[in-house]
Amino acid sequence: MSGHNKWSTIKRKKGALDAKRSKIFSRIIKEITIAVREGGGDPVGNPRLRVAIANAKGASMPKDTIQRAISKGSDKDAAILTETIYEGKGPHGIALYVECLTDNTQRTVSNIRAYFNRYGGELGKNGMLNYLFDRKGVFVVPRGDLNQEEFEMEVIDAGAEDIEVDEEVFTITTAMEDFGNMVKKLEELNVECESASLQRIPKSTEILDVESARKVLKLIDLIEEDDDVQQVFHNLALTDELMED
Repeated sequence: MSGHNKWSTIKRKKGALDAKRSKIFSRIIKEITIAVREGGGDPVGNPRLRVAIANAKGASMPKDTIQRAISKGSDKDAAILTETIYEGKGPHGIALYVECLTDNTQRTVSNIRAYFNRYGGELGKNGMLNYLFDRKGVFVVPRGDLNQEEFEMEVIDAGAEDIEVDEEVFTITTAMEDFGNMVKKLEELNVECESASLQRIPKSTEILDVESARKVLKLIDLIEEDDDVQQVFHNLALTDELMED
């Protein structure tokens, strides 16, 4: 099983994880916080928290930082975070989904709208991009000493729709409704993920010339830098030429 859209996220260059580690930590801490608010601070009975902790470990977050995030989520006096989604069209009609966790939705929407406007895009209504994307579970699992054939059979049984394999990791894609099943299967196998998340995968991608594509990527980078932004998804085709830039 292979060939799914491996450029489903905007992590374009090796080493991006290290370069943006503090930003990644901030996002994971927010995810842990809201998971605790929703389901309590015990990961045994809180699947969303278990996934967030697994992502924290995959990003090499220190244990004391994880624990502080759990404690913060249990603090009734801490700021309330709200999950929000913004949809719009960037330069050259590229579709952009922006997922946020914020304590001030007015600030967030104002910022996101300004970013779109700066690059000639336009923020639209929620739901306008539903026909362009599928919501999928995406799991990145270090290969380690896993037996590839046996591991693939196990995850296929748990609902894997696609498995991409490279020298370092398995990238497993599931239907959104099978996300929980895959979490349970990996836990049963004692396999720790590098990351696990629900992502919006484009049904098809748009190819632009390099100069136009760079403009879109600058907008995506600007949006990603916002502290309220958790994830950005798009339907821009990241060609080999663009990846090498």
